[in-house]
Amino acid sequence: MARPRILVVGAGFAGVGCVRRLERRIPPGRADITLVAPFSYQLYLPLLPQVASGVLTPQSVAVSLRRSQKHRTRIIPGGAIGVDTQAKICIVQKVNGEIVHEPYDIIVLTPGSITRTFDIPGLTENARGMKTLAEAAYIRDHVISQLDLADASTDEEERASRLQFVVVGGGYAGTETAACLQRLTHNAVKHYPRLDPSLIKWHLIDIAPKLMPELGDELGKAAMKVLERRGIDVSLGVSIAEAGPEKVTFTDGRTLPCRTLIWTAGVAASPLMATLDTETVRGRVAVTPEMNVPGLDGVFALGDAAAVPDLTKEEGAICPPTAQHAMRQGRKVADNVIASLLHQPMRPYVHKDLGLVVDLGGTDAVSRPLGVNLRGLPAEAVARGYHWSALRTGPAKTRVMTNWLLNAVAGDDFVRTGFLSEKSGTLREFEHTDVYLTPEQIREHTAALHGVH
Repeated sequence: MARPRILVVGAGFAGVGCVRRLERRIPPGRADITLVAPFSYQLYLPLLPQVASGVLTPQSVAVSLRRSQKHRTRIIPGGAIGVDTQAKICIVQKVNGEIVHEPYDIIVLTPGSITRTFDIPGLTENARGMKTLAEAAYIRDHVISQLDLADASTDEEERASRLQFVVVGGGYAGTETAACLQRLTHNAVKHYPRLDPSLIKWHLIDIAPKLMPELGDELGKAAMKVLERRGIDVSLGVSIAEAGPEKVTFTDGRTLPCRTLIWTAGVAASPLMATLDTETVRGRVAVTPEMNVPGLDGVFALGDAAAVPDLTKEEGAICPPTAQHAMRQGRKVADNVIASLLHQPMRPYVHKDLGLVVDLGGTDAVSRPLGVNLRGLPAEAVARGYHWSALRTGPAKTRVMTNWLLNAVAGDDFVRTGFLSEKSGTLREFEHTDVYLTPEQIREHTAALHGVH
C-alpha cells in the first residue's frame, strides 16, 4: 500500500507540536509528513513584548524548524490559501508567489490567527500590530525613533505628540506590551537630556470593563496598581473612533495628539478556515472533542483557528486561543491521526489548566500557577520559568537566559536598526488577507489540475 500522506498546515505551537509527535510515534518510512510553514521558525509568541522592548533579541524567540525537527518532515515555505476537501488537495502559495497543489490523505489545519480589526477609519493605515516577529522589531524601531525625533525637534506640539503612546487591548498581549515598552522609554529618557520625562505618556485602553478578567479580581487589581504606579493611564470601556497619523480619537470623545498606536485588541481565526465552507463558532471552525471536522474525511483542525470543545467546563464552552492549549492539542491530534490510520478509536482533548502568567517587565509580574495567586518577584520567577521551560531547543533556552541576564546587568539598549527607512510597518503591510481563495476559486483550481492530468 502507498504510504499515507499527512499534511500539517501552520508552524505555531499546535502545528509543530503535532509534527514532532508524529515523527516520534510513526516509524521511519511508514508515512510521508509535510509541513506548510510561512517562516522557517516557530515563533514563541508570549515573549514578543520583550522583543519589542529590547529585552530579548528576535533570534532568541524564533526556534528553527530545521534544528528542532528530525529531518523526516518535508517543509514547504509558504501558506495555504485554500483546501479542496473533496479532491483532498491543499492549495499553497509559496513565499516566492508560486502556487502549488499539495495532495493529502490526512490534513491537520493549524493556520493560527490574524489580528482582529474593525471598520475604524485610519486603523490599518496608522496602527501597528504585535502578532509577528517583524512587527515587534518595527515597533521597537518606531518607539525609539519617536524619542530621537522628539529630542531633535524645536516644535513643542510635535514633541508632545511624539511622546504620547497608545496601546489598544487590555488582554495579556496589550498589557504586557504597554508595560514592557513603558519601561523601555522610562529607562531610555535618561539618555535624552533635552526631553522632559513627564511628557512621555503611555495609554492602555480597552472596551471591556476589566483589565485581564481571566486573572480574577485580586490579580487584576494588582496588575492595575503596577501600571498606575508606572504612570500608565488605563481607560476601560473605551476604544478608538478614528486613527490618524498624528492624532487618535477615542470613543468617549477625547482626541489625543499621538503618532504611536499599537493595536492588540484580540485575534480572529485565519481566513483559510472560511474556505472550508463548514460550520464555524465565532469565526473558528467547529470540531469534535477529538478535533476532526464533522462531515469532512481526514480533516483535523486545532489551535486558534478551531473551536475545540472545553470538556472541563459547561456545555458549549470552547478552549481559548492560548499557547498552553495549542501545544497540548497538537500532541493529542497527532495521537488521533495515528489512531485513524490504524482504525483505532480516537480520544477527546481534555486538559488541566496550569494557570496564568503575566510578565510586566523588571521584577513586576502577576501569576496564578495551579490556582495560587502570586505577585512581584515570585510571580516573575514563575512567569519566566514557565516561558523558559516551554522553549523547545537548547540554543533557544540559552539565548533567552543569556538575554535576561545581560539585560538585568547592563540594562536596555536604545539602538534603531533601520527598518523604518524602508516602510512604516503598519497593520496594512502585515495582514495579507486578500490572498485566500473562495470555494468557487478552489474548485476551479482543482478542475484545472485534473484537466491537465
